[in-house]
Amino acid sequence: MIYLLKEILNNENIDGYIIPKNDEFFSEYSFPNRLKLISNFSGSAGLAIIMKNENLLFVDGRYTLQANIESGNKFKIYEIPKIMPFEVIKKIKKKITLGFDPKLFTENNLKTYFKNSCNLMPINKNLIDKICNLKNNYKIKEFYTLNEKVTGSSASIKINNLISILKVRKIDNIFISAPENCAWILNIRGFDNPNSPIPNCQIIVNKNKNIYFFSDIKKIKNIKKSINYKKIKFFEFKEFSKIINILKGKSFCIDRNSCSIFNKSIILSKFKILSGIDPCYQLKAIKNPTEIKNMIDAHIIDGVALTKFLYWVKKRKNINLSELYLEKKLENFRRKNKNFLYPSFNTIAGSGPNGAIVHYRANKKSNRKLKKKDIFLCDSGGQYKYGTTDVTRTICFSKPSKKIKDIFTRVLKGHIAVYKTNLNKINTGDEIDKRARFFLKKIKLDYGHGTGHGVGYFLNVHEGPQAISKFNKVKILPGMILSNEPGYYKKNKFGIRIENLVYVKKDKNNIAFKNLTMAPIDVDLVNFQMLTKEEKKYMRNYHSNVYAKTSKFLSSNEKKWLSSLL
Repeated sequence: MIYLLKEILNNENIDGYIIPKNDEFFSEYSFPNRLKLISNFSGSAGLAIIMKNENLLFVDGRYTLQANIESGNKFKIYEIPKIMPFEVIKKIKKKITLGFDPKLFTENNLKTYFKNSCNLMPINKNLIDKICNLKNNYKIKEFYTLNEKVTGSSASIKINNLISILKVRKIDNIFISAPENCAWILNIRGFDNPNSPIPNCQIIVNKNKNIYFFSDIKKIKNIKKSINYKKIKFFEFKEFSKIINILKGKSFCIDRNSCSIFNKSIILSKFKILSGIDPCYQLKAIKNPTEIKNMIDAHIIDGVALTKFLYWVKKRKNINLSELYLEKKLENFRRKNKNFLYPSFNTIAGSGPNGAIVHYRANKKSNRKLKKKDIFLCDSGGQYKYGTTDVTRTICFSKPSKKIKDIFTRVLKGHIAVYKTNLNKINTGDEIDKRARFFLKKIKLDYGHGTGHGVGYFLNVHEGPQAISKFNKVKILPGMILSNEPGYYKKNKFGIRIENLVYVKKDKNNIAFKNLTMAPIDVDLVNFQMLTKEEKKYMRNYHSNVYAKTSKFLSSNEKKWLSSLL
């Protein structure tokens, strides 16, 4: 396929072509996955540039090992942000022209990646599609609505809150281009992503509360009847330009992270654009009491499944089991609960050296069997009615080395430090991130990913704007849900990560993290002599809470094992 694309470059009068991971909805899970088709790289984020004489692949620190394994034989691999595309391109003697699909990029994307390093030429016909003749053969599945008892708030209330923001900012219209934000504000869900209930749609809301809804018209039969909002009209995506031409007003707000160059140019033909961040991200990030309650309940039943799995695998005399088998076994424990729908992301089940690949996914070729001296990293989650979970546990099957225990304990200390952050004083992700890394950095170790991401309510397992990372300065507010997942990875040796989801609770004047995840941490990997009294107390309290919430669903042997951790 690469060679076919290189042949097209001359016909299009370009020196290279840019292929992103995302589709036109800028979702984490894209269809089609053009980046994988051209490069064989299967990670959730990346960017390829195919040129006449070389192939470049840019990934972040989570994926450097994986990219080298999957694509290193045909691509030069670069780690973002250590080396950006514009830095590589500037080394080329002449100023080159790169083609791109304007439906797959925002202006923000292109400025960040390329600056003024080259000429960028929009090509409306996607060249990967041209080569592959891609067709969507998926069965059409209709969107559906969620009851207010599940969402805790009506679509009308959410729209009123959005309109209030538009009025303050003197905005006449807003284009909500991210499908997850459309899902949230209208209380709808769908089947357009494999691991989250996303309905691929986009909406325009004007200051008079009218909504123009764009989607595949075959998917909206149910919601046209059941959606609890009357000032809404439905259209095909191809009617976008027509609707823009009939809208009134002067100003238009777009989201710089999810409004494509293609759609922006259509809006710009008539309106003054106020580029910024879609307010729905912030509104959606702060969960209401109903959402928090349902997330707590979802994490209890998820914790039961994971606790049963951990007991089962830790107590086996013969652990000669493959990663794929263990992945399926854990999913089967989750499926025993009627509220489980499907995994919230592809399970990461990495034993020994595979655990060092941060976003590893076992396949028939890489699948290895556990060995007694391995440590096993398992990062998994579920979509439930109604809630989203994400949890990582690292476990051992024999007495671990002093080095492993030392590193695991430092990761644990960072994990506890995040949880115990005084959010009244330290309340941005970049500052909290420093606390997570502190104990590893004491011995000059670190990890190449963020410490935590925002989490959706029966939506995407990864959502913003909040995160615990080196560069995120968004204020952490009551009602937000985040992951707490420091780790450490030794190439070709092992991986360690401890992840809980937490929510931010306000009690009178105190703001603090509270654990959602209810599953035990492997104490066999902990050097308790390295823990302070407060950290030991945290471990006792955490396991006591896990026992209190899950024990009634466990067998007598499972209870006995769990109580031994207290």
